[in-house]
Amino acid sequence: MTEKQQQLEAFRVNDKGQALTTNQGLKMADDEHSLKAGDRGPTLLEDFHFREKMTHFDHERIPERVVHARGSAAHGVFETYECASDITKAKFLNGKNTTTPVFVRFSTVAGSRGSADTVRDVRGFATKFYTEEGNYDLVGNNIPVFFIQDAIKFPDFIHSVKPEPNNEIPQAQSAHDTFWDFVANNQESAHTVMWHLSDRAIPRSYRMMEGFGVNTYRFINAEGKAHFVKFHWKPLLGVKSLVWDEAQKIAGKDPDFHRRDLWDAIERGDYPEYELGVQLISEEDEFKFSFDILDATKIWPEEEVPVRILGKMTLNKNVDNFFAETEQVAFHVGHVVPGIDFSNDPLLQGRLFSYTDTQLIRLGGPNFHELPINRPVCPFHNNQRDGYGRHTINVGQVSYHKNSLANNTPRPVPEEEGGYAHYEEKIEGRKVRARSESFKDHFSQARLFWLSMTDIEKKHIIDAFSFEVGKVKNKHIRKQVVDMFAHVCNTLATKVAENVGIEPPAKVEVPNIQQTSPSVSQELNPVETVKTLKVAVLVSEKSPQNLQELLSIFTKENIVVELIGSKQGILQGHEINQTFSTTASVLYDGVYLTTSYDDTHQQKLADHFIQEAFDHFKTVGYTENITSIQQFTRKDGVVKSPEAFVQALAQHRHWER
Repeated sequence: MTEKQQQLEAFRVNDKGQALTTNQGLKMADDEHSLKAGDRGPTLLEDFHFREKMTHFDHERIPERVVHARGSAAHGVFETYECASDITKAKFLNGKNTTTPVFVRFSTVAGSRGSADTVRDVRGFATKFYTEEGNYDLVGNNIPVFFIQDAIKFPDFIHSVKPEPNNEIPQAQSAHDTFWDFVANNQESAHTVMWHLSDRAIPRSYRMMEGFGVNTYRFINAEGKAHFVKFHWKPLLGVKSLVWDEAQKIAGKDPDFHRRDLWDAIERGDYPEYELGVQLISEEDEFKFSFDILDATKIWPEEEVPVRILGKMTLNKNVDNFFAETEQVAFHVGHVVPGIDFSNDPLLQGRLFSYTDTQLIRLGGPNFHELPINRPVCPFHNNQRDGYGRHTINVGQVSYHKNSLANNTPRPVPEEEGGYAHYEEKIEGRKVRARSESFKDHFSQARLFWLSMTDIEKKHIIDAFSFEVGKVKNKHIRKQVVDMFAHVCNTLATKVAENVGIEPPAKVEVPNIQQTSPSVSQELNPVETVKTLKVAVLVSEKSPQNLQELLSIFTKENIVVELIGSKQGILQGHEINQTFSTTASVLYDGVYLTTSYDDTHQQKLADHFIQEAFDHFKTVGYTENITSIQQFTRKDGVVKSPEAFVQALAQHRHWER
């Protein structure tokens, strides 16, 4: 248990076995009836218990986040691999094997709290480090670039992707007119749209997606040497995604798919792990690249700026109460510690305002830092007082600085003693509403991304474009979009135009680059492992009597197995977890068939289960002498032994078929 988890124990209350009381501790004799004037008479105003209970119920919901409303979270610990004092004086990164408690919230951007997990969307990846110097929040996404360059455009972008205001349709989707109208008329979005329409936007699991700080920050070491820095989270299970048909079906079969996957993995002890890496550019090299390093719509290609791995984060504990922790946690890019500072990235500069403003409305005032999940593990002292939700009971008569009554305390701390001091950067220029000329190239990195994709990844992007733009009702917007993306690749734009019934774009000039960045491709960077993948084993009374032997082969490899049958019960000492009516093929990474079914209807359900897994390019395994599987044999990823199944499952998908 980390220090933060121990701190939270003081706030945890188990009501089991306790007497019923009011919030003031008064024991109540009756909780079934309101106080009335006669058993059929009016309720009395003096019924304080009813009023307290109902008032609390009426106020149980706080405003959901405007963005990132739907989230899931967990506690964990971050441990350094090395001492990074050469690049930053942040204490939690200074020293080998230094541990820091963390809290991580994953989320979708566009949808409401009630939307589905598997929609096509950017995913949030926000981490709160509870360091001895104060809380540090690394607030990022699973895509390393963003749709806009300047934060003043953020309300416009979000308004466009949210449900359209006239009819509140569609929920949690970008496949509609206003989003694509925004894209076509704000072409800085081109690069991020390419990522958004790639497999990155439909991750298999929160445990199998990368995280990125997106913006450019600064590291400063104890000698005052500064580097520009970008942050990366790299999952040890590798980066894996769903296919689009599968993602849509899961949204109906289990809208909590990612939330459940994260929760179940931690409960099993299959703790999600991510390595923290940084890309570093020295100040003297700021202008040596073909792109502006402060532009949030640009990556720093890892082939040019390698990622240095600093340590590993392990998520090892689920929340005890979703509202108190996941819903009330308040992140802020301005929560930093000495050794971490900001750049002039205009998207980042605007975020430094927005987060505090958001918490004030969501969490009821300026004391959101006093909620248990947000409290630092180190002491905090200042002259702030009062306000909604104040927990601290401040003693003494002094609440100002400077003072003599309290010996001028709490006092500022010099930088050399650990006080935070902003990096002294020379600033010159006239006050203007403008954007740097170096931010005006919107298509080079969009093309870089496209050229870096494998053939199957390119096909998925074309299919995603065709789906999204095909949902746009206004054909003028469709035409604008295909004309815009002709600047990325004419073949891409022409194929999409054909699919959505629009005249192909004219030949236009595309950026003259042949450079690729293999690091952005999922398919070129596979992590072939079966660890924690979920497999459905189809069984019946006709299954071979060696079921235990089969399951042992799978569980030895840390594969999560569920038995699926026509009815629930016990078979060969094992519980049949699901039936064809309570689960679906899309919820599993692979399917293993041990039986055929005498009942024609049940056999059809089993055939559909196998067919769907096959159509989604998953591994299918089977035991001998099952005639219903014959149509799939001699296909890639369809194998006839548990050992071969494990080997094939590690590939995750079999695109060859």
